Amino acid sequence: MIQFPNCKINLGLNVLEKRADGFHNIASVFYPVSLYDVLELAPASDKTTRLFNYGLRVEGPQRQNLCIKAYDIIKSQYAEIPPVHIHLYKNIPMGAGLGGGSADGAFMLLALNKKFNLNIAESQLEAMALELGSDCPFFILNKPVLATGRGELLKPITLNLSEYYILIVNPGIHVNTGWAFAQLKPKEQPNTILSILQQPIETWKEQLHNDFEKAVFNEHPAIAQLKAQFYNNGAIYASMTGSGSTVFGLFSRNQQPAIAFPPHYKVYLL
Repeated sequence: MIQFPNCKINLGLNVLEKRADGFHNIASVFYPVSLYDVLELAPASDKTTRLFNYGLRVEGPQRQNLCIKAYDIIKSQYAEIPPVHIHLYKNIPMGAGLGGGSADGAFMLLALNKKFNLNIAESQLEAMALELGSDCPFFILNKPVLATGRGELLKPITLNLSEYYILIVNPGIHVNTGWAFAQLKPKEQPNTILSILQQPIETWKEQLHNDFEKAVFNEHPAIAQLKAQFYNNGAIYASMTGSGSTVFGLFSRNQQPAIAFPPHYKVYLL
């Protein structure tokens, strides 16, 4: 069985308050985009569940990988499922604000449910995904949503960006998420993200903000320069996604963006 986990971008990202449990309440629109990893399940000839990694290297012990953790969650409730070999071709940059690892974990749940005919309800899959991470339930639903709470409270919305090119650029800079949160002073915003998104896209530049940008741009000027480069070359809207370091831009389909980036940058035009 082969699955194609996709990533997401954040349209606006407001950090509203720090919670008693140490997490933060946020508001953001998660929008799925067609940049994919490849995930394949195969019988385990050695009777041991293993992860085989191709493409971009996934660091860390296997037992900490979200695909393995997803298998363990399913196995704890459905003991009858056999061991599997997991072949993961990693194409989505990691630690980049795109949610690629979260997508892999969520799609692993979906793949196991389908392969072994477990008939797990979507709501239960979302609960399992939340055990993997705050944004993992999004990839079970995998459609535009307003995300609140920790990012796990999902309200589907109507939003279609297919009339625009989406240019995604990752400069290869690691931004520690914990550090990024520590730089913020959470606050309520005067305008909601949904109210801003209902306005013409040309107005988003001045109103639709990612709260992490100020601190991240101060620490990593190259990321700020990347966003400026998008606007200097005709982007209608540009923003950092997540806590960085990836920046995306929306461009008119009437003219394909042609921007030169350093050779080590990862560039995707969707």
